[in-house]
Amino acid sequence: MFRSMIAAVLLVALTAFSNPALAQSGGSNVAVARQVVLASGATRSFDGVIPSILSQSLSVFIQQNPDLQKELTEAIKTIAPTFEKRKEEIIDIIAAVYATRFTDAELKELLTFYNSATGKKMVNVLPGILEESFAKTQEWGGKISEEIVQSLRAEMKKRGHPI
Repeated sequence: MFRSMIAAVLLVALTAFSNPALAQSGGSNVAVARQVVLASGATRSFDGVIPSILSQSLSVFIQQNPDLQKELTEAIKTIAPTFEKRKEEIIDIIAAVYATRFTDAELKELLTFYNSATGKKMVNVLPGILEESFAKTQEWGGKISEEIVQSLRAEMKKRGHPI
Protein backbone atom coordinates (compact mmCIF):
# COMPACT_ATOMS: atom_id res chain seq x y z
CA MET A 1 0.00 0.00 0.00
CA PHE A 2 2.74 2.46 0.94
CA ARG A 3 4.52 1.87 -2.37
CA SER A 4 1.36 2.76 -4.28
CA MET A 5 0.97 5.82 -2.10
CA ILE A 6 4.56 6.79 -2.82
CA ALA A 7 3.98 6.35 -6.54
CA ALA A 8 0.84 8.48 -6.40
CA VAL A 9 2.57 11.29 -4.51
CA LEU A 10 5.54 11.19 -6.89
CA LEU A 11 3.18 11.30 -9.87
CA VAL A 12 1.39 14.35 -8.46
CA ALA A 13 4.70 16.02 -7.70
CA LEU A 14 6.14 15.33 -11.14
CA THR A 15 2.93 16.55 -12.78
CA ALA A 16 3.18 19.81 -10.88
CA PHE A 17 6.76 20.35 -11.99
CA SER A 18 6.00 19.45 -15.58
CA ASN A 19 3.54 22.35 -15.71
CA PRO A 20 5.56 25.55 -15.13
CA ALA A 21 2.51 27.72 -14.45
CA LEU A 22 1.29 25.31 -11.76
CA ALA A 23 4.71 24.94 -10.23
CA GLN A 24 5.22 28.70 -10.02
CA SER A 25 1.75 29.60 -8.75
CA GLY A 26 2.59 28.61 -5.19
CA GLY A 27 6.13 30.00 -5.13
CA SER A 28 5.50 32.55 -2.40
CA ASN A 29 4.29 30.02 0.13
CA VAL A 30 6.64 27.12 -0.63
CA ALA A 31 8.66 27.79 2.53
CA VAL A 32 5.58 27.42 4.72
CA ALA A 33 4.49 24.41 2.68
CA ARG A 34 7.90 22.83 3.34
CA GLN A 35 7.35 23.26 7.08
CA VAL A 36 3.92 21.65 6.74
CA VAL A 37 5.37 18.72 4.81
CA LEU A 38 8.01 18.15 7.47
CA ALA A 39 5.59 18.57 10.39
CA SER A 40 2.99 16.29 8.78
CA GLY A 41 5.40 13.41 8.36
CA ALA A 42 4.41 13.28 4.68
CA THR A 43 7.91 12.27 3.66
CA ARG A 44 8.22 9.30 6.02
CA SER A 45 6.90 6.98 3.37
CA PHE A 46 9.86 7.98 1.17
CA ASP A 47 12.50 6.90 3.68
CA GLY A 48 12.98 3.57 1.94
CA VAL A 49 12.78 4.80 -1.64
CA ILE A 50 16.47 5.52 -2.24
CA PRO A 51 17.71 2.35 -0.49
CA SER A 52 15.17 0.39 -2.53
CA ILE A 53 16.34 1.93 -5.81
CA LEU A 54 19.97 1.32 -4.87
CA SER A 55 19.18 -2.29 -4.00
CA GLN A 56 17.27 -2.85 -7.24
CA SER A 57 20.10 -1.33 -9.26
CA LEU A 58 22.61 -3.52 -7.44
CA SER A 59 20.54 -6.63 -8.18
CA VAL A 60 20.34 -5.81 -11.88
CA PHE A 61 24.09 -5.29 -12.15
CA ILE A 62 24.86 -8.42 -10.14
CA GLN A 63 22.61 -10.47 -12.44
CA GLN A 64 24.47 -9.08 -15.43
CA ASN A 65 27.90 -9.35 -13.79
CA PRO A 66 27.78 -12.05 -11.09
CA ASP A 67 31.56 -12.18 -10.87
CA LEU A 68 31.59 -8.52 -9.77
CA GLN A 69 29.18 -8.91 -6.84
CA LYS A 70 31.69 -7.87 -4.17
CA GLU A 71 32.91 -4.84 -6.14
CA LEU A 72 29.36 -3.80 -7.07
CA THR A 73 28.24 -4.05 -3.44
CA GLU A 74 31.18 -1.92 -2.34
CA ALA A 75 30.47 0.59 -5.11
CA ILE A 76 26.81 0.88 -4.04
CA LYS A 77 27.92 1.51 -0.45
CA THR A 78 30.26 4.23 -1.74
CA ILE A 79 27.63 6.08 -3.78
CA ALA A 80 24.68 5.54 -1.40
CA PRO A 81 25.36 8.56 0.87
CA THR A 82 25.31 10.89 -2.13
CA PHE A 83 21.86 9.69 -3.08
CA GLU A 84 20.57 9.57 0.51
CA LYS A 85 21.23 13.32 0.70
CA ARG A 86 18.88 13.78 -2.24
CA LYS A 87 15.86 12.94 -0.07
CA GLU A 88 15.69 16.69 0.51
CA GLU A 89 14.58 17.00 -3.12
CA ILE A 90 11.47 14.98 -2.31
CA ILE A 91 10.57 17.43 0.44
CA ASP A 92 10.93 20.33 -1.99
CA ILE A 93 8.84 18.56 -4.63
CA ILE A 94 6.03 17.80 -2.20
CA ALA A 95 6.20 21.31 -0.71
CA ALA A 96 5.76 22.81 -4.17
CA VAL A 97 2.68 20.66 -4.69
CA TYR A 98 1.22 21.69 -1.33
CA ALA A 99 1.92 25.32 -2.22
CA THR A 100 -0.17 25.00 -5.37
CA ARG A 101 -3.12 23.48 -3.50
CA PHE A 102 -3.26 25.62 -0.35
CA THR A 103 -3.18 29.35 0.30
CA ASP A 104 -0.57 30.79 2.61
CA ALA A 105 -3.23 31.18 5.32
CA GLU A 106 -4.33 27.55 4.93
CA LEU A 107 -0.74 26.34 5.10
CA LYS A 108 -0.23 28.30 8.31
CA GLU A 109 -3.38 26.70 9.76
CA LEU A 110 -2.08 23.27 8.78
CA LEU A 111 1.28 24.03 10.36
CA THR A 112 -0.43 25.15 13.56
CA PHE A 113 -2.42 21.93 13.58
CA TYR A 114 0.58 19.68 12.96
CA ASN A 115 2.54 21.46 15.69
CA SER A 116 -0.31 20.97 18.18
CA ALA A 117 -0.51 17.94 20.48
CA THR A 118 -3.34 16.49 18.40
CA GLY A 119 -1.45 17.11 15.15
CA LYS A 120 1.66 15.41 16.51
CA LYS A 121 -0.44 12.46 17.63
CA MET A 122 -2.00 12.30 14.17
CA VAL A 123 1.43 12.15 12.56
CA ASN A 124 2.47 9.33 14.90
CA VAL A 125 -0.68 7.21 14.59
CA LEU A 126 -1.54 7.81 10.93
CA PRO A 127 0.70 5.06 9.51
CA GLY A 128 -0.98 2.52 11.79
CA ILE A 129 -4.42 3.89 10.95
CA LEU A 130 -3.71 3.61 7.23
CA GLU A 131 -2.32 0.10 7.57
CA GLU A 132 -5.25 -1.11 9.66
CA SER A 133 -7.77 0.67 7.43
CA PHE A 134 -6.24 -0.92 4.35
CA ALA A 135 -6.41 -4.40 5.91
CA LYS A 136 -10.00 -3.90 7.04
CA THR A 137 -11.14 -2.54 3.67
CA GLN A 138 -9.52 -5.51 1.93
CA GLU A 139 -11.39 -7.82 4.28
CA TRP A 140 -14.63 -5.92 3.63
CA GLY A 141 -14.03 -6.06 -0.13
CA GLY A 142 -13.57 -9.83 0.06
CA LYS A 143 -16.84 -10.24 1.94
CA ILE A 144 -18.70 -8.01 -0.52
CA SER A 145 -17.21 -9.95 -3.41
CA GLU A 146 -18.47 -13.24 -1.93
CA GLU A 147 -21.94 -11.75 -1.39
CA ILE A 148 -22.04 -10.47 -4.97
CA VAL A 149 -21.09 -13.90 -6.31
CA GLN A 150 -23.77 -15.57 -4.17
CA SER A 151 -26.40 -13.00 -5.18
CA LEU A 152 -25.51 -13.28 -8.85
CA ARG A 153 -25.71 -17.07 -8.71
CA ALA A 154 -29.12 -16.89 -6.98
CA GLU A 155 -30.41 -14.38 -9.52
CA MET A 156 -29.16 -16.43 -12.45
CA LYS A 157 -30.69 -19.59 -10.92
CA LYS A 158 -34.06 -17.79 -10.79
CA ARG A 159 -33.65 -17.08 -14.47
CA GLY A 160 -32.98 -20.71 -15.23
CA HIS A 161 -29.22 -20.45 -15.57
CA PRO A 162 -27.47 -22.07 -12.64
CA ILE A 163 -23.83 -21.01 -12.57
